[in-house]
Amino acid sequence: MKLYSYFRSSASYRVRIALALKGLPYEYAAVHLLKGGGQQLASVYRELNPDGLVPTLEDGSQILTQSLAIIEYLDEICPDPPLLPSAPADRAYVRSVALQVACEIHPVNNLRVIQYLKKRLNISEEQRSEWYQHWIDVGFSSLESRLSSEHRVGDFVFGSTPTIADLCLVPQVWNARRFEIPLNRYPTISRLAANAMALDGFAQAEPSKQPDTAS
Repeated sequence: MKLYSYFRSSASYRVRIALALKGLPYEYAAVHLLKGGGQQLASVYRELNPDGLVPTLEDGSQILTQSLAIIEYLDEICPDPPLLPSAPADRAYVRSVALQVACEIHPVNNLRVIQYLKKRLNISEEQRSEWYQHWIDVGFSSLESRLSSEHRVGDFVFGSTPTIADLCLVPQVWNARRFEIPLNRYPTISRLAANAMALDGFAQAEPSKQPDTAS
């Protein structure tokens, strides 16, 4: 397997966690999202991923894009440890939390949006930070309320083992901390992320541990 990744990409981070938890070896192919205007926009990369996004997973002749689809693919070809519960309602719950992060919280603060705000709308660094914090707070407030009252929450989003929901939550928490957003208002989210980061699979996937960190 070959993973096209950028160390600070939340979506890539999710897939790295899945690969680490499952013990799947892979080649790391760095795609720098800022150098040269963004290596992900180069024609050679867009032949692999027409969207010009990371991650992309190459598994033999299979070219896979979109982090959640990649994670479910990995879960199907390597079902141990499982990243989804067995009961349909529980699977729907876990997917719902994952999608809440990946589709509601993350996209409005993604690099493409931030660059557009900065380069085309000429917002200041202070305004960019305000934008980022606003949408993190909107998303985390909702998620904290949900998780703090959810009976299925344990050490992780679902019970005592990590699922695809935790794989989405941890990178988003990492991003919030990177932008120095206080998380004291989100004790459940903070606790779940801390529990996950105590596991080797999550720790190995952390951005500072990646080969392109210093690039």
